[in-house]
Amino acid sequence: MNEFDLIDEILAVLGPAAEGGVIGPGDDGAVVAPPPGEVLVSSIDTLVGGVHFPLGAPGRLVGYRAIMVSVSDLAAMGAEPAELLVALTLEETDQQWALEVAAGMREAVQATGGRILGGNLARGQRNITSSVHGFCPEEYLLTRAGAQPGDGIFVTGELGGAAAAVALSTLDDLTSPLTVRYFRPRARVDAGIVLRGVATSAIDISDGLLQDLDHVLRASGAGAELASSAIPVAAGATLDHALHGGDDYELLFTATRVPAGVDCVQIGTITDRSGIHLDGAPVSIKGYVHFL
Repeated sequence: MNEFDLIDEILAVLGPAAEGGVIGPGDDGAVVAPPPGEVLVSSIDTLVGGVHFPLGAPGRLVGYRAIMVSVSDLAAMGAEPAELLVALTLEETDQQWALEVAAGMREAVQATGGRILGGNLARGQRNITSSVHGFCPEEYLLTRAGAQPGDGIFVTGELGGAAAAVALSTLDDLTSPLTVRYFRPRARVDAGIVLRGVATSAIDISDGLLQDLDHVLRASGAGAELASSAIPVAAGATLDHALHGGDDYELLFTATRVPAGVDCVQIGTITDRSGIHLDGAPVSIKGYVHFL
């Protein structure tokens, strides 16, 4: 099968998840009309086989995860997904795996919104690059800057499960709850939209709670006090996994109040003292780093 036949098969698998826009798949570029008064929010992520997912992982799980990882960035900025572009690099014999990836992407897009309106195929070691684009009213855009002393620090779900799956080498056991947390994160798009105009800052937890919180603090010129007993640790994980592990894709946000409709836990408070303190003691920042 050649590249163009495979593209046709992938589009058939995607179905309605690839329909929409002014111009969708099949032309040199996709075209989407932004809603009046809204700004475009864009992000991109690459998942490399053997680094960000096991090379033998089922395509459906990899495709699902690839979309959720990227859309999570839109959620952190209060944006609603509109257009997604996907570049897939495959070995010559990966046709069936590619169709499984498409099925996983379709499931993820149906859960988060938006449409896959284009992409690219290339030959090489397995990897997926997802470029996501969404819209948000400019005045309600969430950023990492804006946290103020006295704001509460909140997270939208349990942490550490995905990191524990990697640390405990459970990724080959697809029945393990930890493995499920790794392969099937849920981008908190609904929470991000509800937090518009309420959260003073926000970020998604991709590289570890402390490291991502530190990004917020640096952007906001503030510090943080956390309570270890308040941090929601996933079953089977440890506090260390929750603090430093990453791959959770929950939202971390600061606010003076929590609106109805956002399921979250307060884990600390923004302070005017620099750095992060856990139970009153300063902590070192560790998390995932791509290049050492």
